[in-house]
Amino acid sequence: MTDQQAAPAVVVPSRHTGRWITAGAVLLIVALLLYSMATNTRFEWHVVGKYLFAKPILMGVLNTMILTVLAMVIGILLGIVIAVGRLSDNLIVSKAAWFYAWFFRGTPLLVQLLFWFFLSALVPRIALGVPFGPELFSLDTNALITPFMAAMLGLGLNEAAYMSEIVRSGISSVTPGQTEAAKSIGMTRLQTMRRVVLPQAMRIIIPPTGNETIGMLKQTSLVLVIGYSELLTSASLIYARTYQTIPLLIVAAIWYLFITALLSIAQYFLEKRYGRGFSPLSAIRTDKAEPATPAVTEIRP
Repeated sequence: MTDQQAAPAVVVPSRHTGRWITAGAVLLIVALLLYSMATNTRFEWHVVGKYLFAKPILMGVLNTMILTVLAMVIGILLGIVIAVGRLSDNLIVSKAAWFYAWFFRGTPLLVQLLFWFFLSALVPRIALGVPFGPELFSLDTNALITPFMAAMLGLGLNEAAYMSEIVRSGISSVTPGQTEAAKSIGMTRLQTMRRVVLPQAMRIIIPPTGNETIGMLKQTSLVLVIGYSELLTSASLIYARTYQTIPLLIVAAIWYLFITALLSIAQYFLEKRYGRGFSPLSAIRTDKAEPATPAVTEIRP
């Protein structure tokens, strides 16, 4: 055996030249953008700092968060009811739930917001009474459907249609054997859904629900058209008076990004909690798995 044949193998790692060139190009573009933003006086960063924590903006942030939470609560609760209705053996209930999801997903959210806001043109008074009998009480629709109420109804009812599909897919991911086992020990359908099916379906439901919540935060900006004072409306009222449009839009964008970051962190921990006990298939190793081979192997004397 010669010395060259007896020499040990040396692993030479791949250099990934193209990867480093791409990373350098990205860093250069980011640096140029930051430099342009810092040196362009039209951004008016001093105006951004002035209004970032102004009282009208902070009130708009608070109203945006309240509207987001209430709309998501309505969407999630009603979405669960609609999802269970879609899976019902009762044909009428199932088709009614399907029609609800089809209607609210098929019409633009902006149209729905305007419809609720102008509901008084269709129904001047909302009354409750005995069918074909006396009227118990009635309310003026204009007084009842305020901009806040119209925004909450429009966003919440629309979100329920999307949440119903998310919940339905989560419920369908639970194997039928779980339901059969629950029935075998005497659980009712409601108990089975609440104690067996939904807890397991949460692993599938949580990620898209987090995305829907972040989307809802941004969709609240649509209530600008009905005059509810959320974040974008508050910013628009200021720049309509001062004509400092770009700085006020930057203020709104900063707050949206900040709240989105907080929601993303909460979503991460929720996914981690409900994902306990589950691991991706790529992380599962068996005894038959082959060892990874090096990218480049070179024999040197």
